[in-house]
Amino acid sequence: MTERTVPSSDAERLAALGYRQELRRSLGVLGNISMGFAVVSPVVGLYAVAQVGMSIQGGAWIWALPVCLLGQLLVVAVYSELASQWPLAGGAYQWARRLVGPGFAWMSGWLWQFAVMFANTTVAYLAAPWLFALVGATPTPVGLVLVAAAFMLCCTLVNAYGINLLRWFVSAGIAAELIASVLVGLALLLFFRQHGFALLTDTLDASAVTGTGGLGSLLAVIAVGGWAFIGFDACVSTAEETKDAARQVPRAMRWALLSVGVVVILNAVSVVLAHPDPAAVIAGQDLDPVTTAVVTGFGDWSAKPFVLVVVVSFTACLMASQGGAARGLYSLARDGVFPFSRQVRKVNRRQAPIGGLVAATLVSAAALPLGLESTAIGSLITFGSAATFLPFFLLSVAALTARLRGTWRPAGAVSLGRWGTPVNLLAVLWTGFEVVNICWPRAVLVPPGAPWYQVWAALLGVGLVTLTGLGYLLVRRPQRLMTAQPEPELATA
Repeated sequence: MTERTVPSSDAERLAALGYRQELRRSLGVLGNISMGFAVVSPVVGLYAVAQVGMSIQGGAWIWALPVCLLGQLLVVAVYSELASQWPLAGGAYQWARRLVGPGFAWMSGWLWQFAVMFANTTVAYLAAPWLFALVGATPTPVGLVLVAAAFMLCCTLVNAYGINLLRWFVSAGIAAELIASVLVGLALLLFFRQHGFALLTDTLDASAVTGTGGLGSLLAVIAVGGWAFIGFDACVSTAEETKDAARQVPRAMRWALLSVGVVVILNAVSVVLAHPDPAAVIAGQDLDPVTTAVVTGFGDWSAKPFVLVVVVSFTACLMASQGGAARGLYSLARDGVFPFSRQVRKVNRRQAPIGGLVAATLVSAAALPLGLESTAIGSLITFGSAATFLPFFLLSVAALTARLRGTWRPAGAVSLGRWGTPVNLLAVLWTGFEVVNICWPRAVLVPPGAPWYQVWAALLGVGLVTLTGLGYLLVRRPQRLMTAQPEPELATA
């Protein structure tokens, strides 16, 4: 990957792209990395996939993780060229607008926004049981929803205070998470391992319990494993608040994804090898193999500190993800192409996108009552994964199409050079495969006896959001408000 010189300052480049600096540009590369790291979150990602992975593929499930990581690195490579040339908040919308056109761009932004906002719903809801565990209380369905709403509100208040406070909270959270997760993973692997490494290639006859074959199980685990490596595009959301964004945002995405990938794979291996009874996970008798492995290894005293680490991880994840959603809405609303744009585009005196933050929080909170029914929240989680990969696919297709047509030649500070087209093609194949793989209806990925709509949740959810977006596009025609923006001149070597 090569770099080119872009002589203009951040503010000048933003002006050349048609916008004025409204958000506070104070993040360095480490601050930007922290946003992506927090949203991807190794602890949150591992909890989202470990139990399902082990129950479907036994100890061999961990091999899905490097496959998903390599696939997502292809996406990051394409995103790096786009973010370098157009370092703007709301990347999916802004890039597609320049690569393809207004209608396609608006739908890409619409899908990405709802994927992130509903993902925030699930993060808040999944954090609630840990908050109860932290104080030793027994959760109820209503209690979980109320605590999740309060948790979401607290994170919103931090976001509203501005990027500097958000950066401080997120950085402190990921520092604690990184230190704790690496130390715990290494300790489990080096001192509390209960199985040989051969377990990592053993499915433990999980297919006999799940009723799926070898290939079917592997595809199901890859579908779930992709969830552990999404969120790096939060680095793009804060591009207009990052110094030297054309260079630093691509670097931040790569480092955020790679660092999280290493930690997730380390801890996944450690949990499998330190778990006292992996067969119990397959049989559905242990629904929390991560905590089981940690408490078994370190002793009962470790339960509370471990819960605290998980709570900190969820807090950093939700804060950073909320911030990304708010900035994406701000990017759409300042062009007047989102409902209630005048209100949503507002920036407060601390230069935080307060309108987008309020709108994103209201949408996320509105979905929290689904938590009163566990199967419904499960459907939302499944939808969130599919809806996140769909914009990855759409952007990859848009970039490849523009390359082949000759209408886009990467002209930012970062370029893949002659490798750009083949890498882009691989990104299209990977994301297209994963969209189909996640949307494929599988009874094995839902609780026994779950209603039919949860089995089809990914396809139904994506279809509903897409149809709603198309309806708004046809009725309100927001694409008419989009005009082509001039491109800044780049210095020649």
